[in-house]
Amino acid sequence: MGFVYIAVTLGLGTLLYWGPFALPALDALTYSDYLYLAFLLTHLACGLVLICTAAGARKLSTVTAGMYRIPEVLFVLSLLLYLFAYIYALNANMDYIQRFIASGGAVRLALDTRQERLAATVKFGPLLLTNAFFYLFWRLRPGPLSAAPLVRWALPITLLSVLLSVACFPSFISPEGLGFLAFAALVPLLLVFQAGTLGWGLFYGLAYGVLQAMLLNSWLGTYSLVTLQLVSFVFLLLYAAFLIPTLWLYKNLPRLGFLILPAAWVGFEFLRSSGFIGYPWGLWGVTQYQFTSLTQIATLTGVWGVSFVVILFNSALAAALGCILNVHPAAARAGAGDRAAAGSSAHRGAAPPAFRGLSALLIASLVLLASLVFGMISLGRWEGQPVVKQPRLALIQQNADPRKHDYRRTFDTLVALTDAAVASDPDLIVWSETAFVPNISRWSGLDPEKHSYAALVRDFLEYQDALDRWLLTGNDDYQLKPDGRGGEQRLDYNAAILFDPDGNRVQTYRKLRLVPFTEYFPWRQQLPGLYNWLEERDVYLWEPGNERVVFVHPGFRFSTPICFEDAFPGDVRLFVRQGAEVIVNISNDYWSLTEVEGKQHGVNAFFRAVENRVPLVRSSASGLTGYVDSAGRLVASAPFYRERYLVVDVEIKEHGTTLYTRFGDWFPGLLLGVFAVLLFLSVFPALRRAL
Repeated sequence: MGFVYIAVTLGLGTLLYWGPFALPALDALTYSDYLYLAFLLTHLACGLVLICTAAGARKLSTVTAGMYRIPEVLFVLSLLLYLFAYIYALNANMDYIQRFIASGGAVRLALDTRQERLAATVKFGPLLLTNAFFYLFWRLRPGPLSAAPLVRWALPITLLSVLLSVACFPSFISPEGLGFLAFAALVPLLLVFQAGTLGWGLFYGLAYGVLQAMLLNSWLGTYSLVTLQLVSFVFLLLYAAFLIPTLWLYKNLPRLGFLILPAAWVGFEFLRSSGFIGYPWGLWGVTQYQFTSLTQIATLTGVWGVSFVVILFNSALAAALGCILNVHPAAARAGAGDRAAAGSSAHRGAAPPAFRGLSALLIASLVLLASLVFGMISLGRWEGQPVVKQPRLALIQQNADPRKHDYRRTFDTLVALTDAAVASDPDLIVWSETAFVPNISRWSGLDPEKHSYAALVRDFLEYQDALDRWLLTGNDDYQLKPDGRGGEQRLDYNAAILFDPDGNRVQTYRKLRLVPFTEYFPWRQQLPGLYNWLEERDVYLWEPGNERVVFVHPGFRFSTPICFEDAFPGDVRLFVRQGAEVIVNISNDYWSLTEVEGKQHGVNAFFRAVENRVPLVRSSASGLTGYVDSAGRLVASAPFYRERYLVVDVEIKEHGTTLYTRFGDWFPGLLLGVFAVLLFLSVFPALRRAL
């Protein structure tokens, strides 16, 4: 085996020197080149270690556990790096990538995506095949762990969980998502957790977390040159922080194991959606966006309660199957070897009685049933509420990206669609995020005869005044403030601007929550090296706003979370607390060039309507543009990537304040508190035995 690794490594090294995808001179190597070279050297080193180790073994059957595991670890690493390379290869011919190449940036991509995909496959394909071959070779012959199939085949079982977990959401597998799979998608991974040791459970959990995040968010490769790498790295750290204490409790408190994991996972979802690096994508509750009867519990718990029900059912089903399959949980304190993973009936953690798994499944089923009953009752009561206001909104989808299209052409498209929509007599016309470029504040004060941008702004203002309608548009905004050195500093904002029928700019909202690392970086002074690294990769950074705005229209009050702000439950809740009767999201998802991202973004937002019992409308540059009622149902939508307008009559019903709107994220906070108490008690052996 060691000689094969060395041969494959040397062969690939030769191709990098003489082949069609040869690396450039040393001073022109990129970070990805250095990473690949380091990975090749890792395979070379492993080959040498295997040769030295095998030299001391008298026959093949005495292969050590370490040798047995090497292909498995290398396969996971090869798969991760190959996916990175392949995803970016899909974007090699996008125009912003070409501009970056032309500007001499730090990323090198081929000018043709097919050539770049071939390069990625040539570089990583032999490594993947070699590691897969030896992984199967050692597991198809008598050897270590032959008596524990769940441990022996833990990697493919984990990969099955990855694919099922991706398929639950809108994805490349199914644009709508196969939500029913969510109730069993985690079961293979949880069975691996039950059978393996803490250390290997952590390895498989990290592999699951990073691969699932990367595949689910593969469209991030088109957002910027750094987003997918940063998101994957952050998920690696977050899953490590989540899995270490969770697996410890899962194994040390077997009686409560099926409850511990859903409590911890929901707490993990909440924490990774909070703070500067908050990213609430892929929440398990979102998989049920089409299951309206179940999603109504979000009025009590937020989307977190739906996640809890889904993960609880997975955990209970895994517990029941573990009993049927006679899976013996390995102790958390087991050594690095795999002997403990095989388990034994004499071990302290002997297999739980069958009734424990069946009772867990019964409890989960009752929780699911209770949630459905509540949802049906809640929906019935909501249907009976009177409509108190019904404003008509025209949502404009211009199917253009301000980063890539001519500003004048985009404006002409917006005008044409708006003129067509005006025939329906809307109360408010909504354009998408940064639909109109350039900056209205800046260029409206300059001479339109001398500046083309000033002329475009003049035409916009004249058009809006003649339109005689309320108009909301996304636009850049800015502010000048003293820089402390006698000059002025310009602060740029991503904004939503409301104009009245008389052409007056009446209110402005500046985006509060910016995309971390690609829209906002707060540690410029503390980490100047990282800041410069981001700037070198064509990242444009904004300033966050400082005020949560409720727009006042004569017919209703609304707020405008911009782009991915509508994915944050707590942020939207605060808009409603301040008086918003409708949530009007404006987004630009054109850059993804795929319906999958737009669909994922849209269904995330559906839950904001349920949580607060307020209707939601979305005006996106390319979709999902649509109207969601306050029960979380998509009433109307425009097709993706088409120039369309959508006129909707938004029903604002009489309702009280929901429990979630009143108390916010109390549910994940409660679960985190319970988890912290159990973690503290598990430290003491006597208390652990009692639990």
